Amino acid sequence: MTEESAPRWRRRALRWALTVLVVGVVGYFFAVALWDNWDAIAAEQLAFSPWWIVATVVFALAVPLTGLLWGHMVRVLDTDPDGRVSVAEAIAVQCASWLLKYIPGQVGSVVNKVVWAGKKGVSRSLVLITFVYENVFLQFASIVPSALILLLSLGPEIFGENATLLVVPVLVLVPLAAVLYPPVFHRLVSIPARRALKREVPKEYFLSTGRTLAYIVGFLGPRALNGIGFVMIAATVSTVPPAQWLPFAAAYVLAGAIGILAFFVPSGLGVREAVIVLVLSQYIPVAEAIVISLLARLLSTVGDGLVALIYIGIRRTIPKEYRP
Repeated sequence: MTEESAPRWRRRALRWALTVLVVGVVGYFFAVALWDNWDAIAAEQLAFSPWWIVATVVFALAVPLTGLLWGHMVRVLDTDPDGRVSVAEAIAVQCASWLLKYIPGQVGSVVNKVVWAGKKGVSRSLVLITFVYENVFLQFASIVPSALILLLSLGPEIFGENATLLVVPVLVLVPLAAVLYPPVFHRLVSIPARRALKREVPKEYFLSTGRTLAYIVGFLGPRALNGIGFVMIAATVSTVPPAQWLPFAAAYVLAGAIGILAFFVPSGLGVREAVIVLVLSQYIPVAEAIVISLLARLLSTVGDGLVALIYIGIRRTIPKEYRP
């Protein structure tokens, strides 16, 4: 082995070791979540419903749809035509980042996108900014419509003794709103960028107000899929009349947003279910609400398995040097 090839071999070995470590950690937490949720549902002795399969697929499809929106955002803001992000790359990167949510702290999602950006030749600053946009848009798409729907359905008393749990995510929107105003967001990003990167972040990396509003509407799509899948699941456990479809969907989407805010917990484990039971118990017995929350957790975990299959399938179509 030559002196030049030795460092290359070590770098390759390190990459493989890190890949095995990350896959192992994600696989472990995924298996634990799947096993725990299966045990909880098995104890309920529920009769299988074909709607569970449909709901699982719907859950999984929300991830590539989010990837399409994120990829479009990168293409719109990227000033370098040589670093254009294809549809396949956007979906594969998004699927990988989604699966990395099982690592506590949820830092794996952003690291995955930044590392891929280095391979692709896309600005890391741009990818970080679009990552912030993506998460802010998803939070707005989750919290604002859901809170309005639940307020119209249940009235202000829904907050009552649960004010801390349900008002906090609404308050979180206040600082996040700064991201939606380009001049303010640019200043917030420029301060650390000047210190860390010793250069300014191009203003072209920030969305105009019109595009910002358009993306907020666009990111309602993935959340709508999540809500539809949840209503399908709930209808197999309890009687859910059409008048309750929107509140049930809103409960699940809002619970997901609160689970994301619990960023030190793998995938918001336990937090989301507590919110679901809290809201659904206003419509159906608590016992049924608990079963629905557990079943939704199980099927969303299975849906993550489908996301992994989507990632594996699409990744093979991407040139090796650009694969996430």
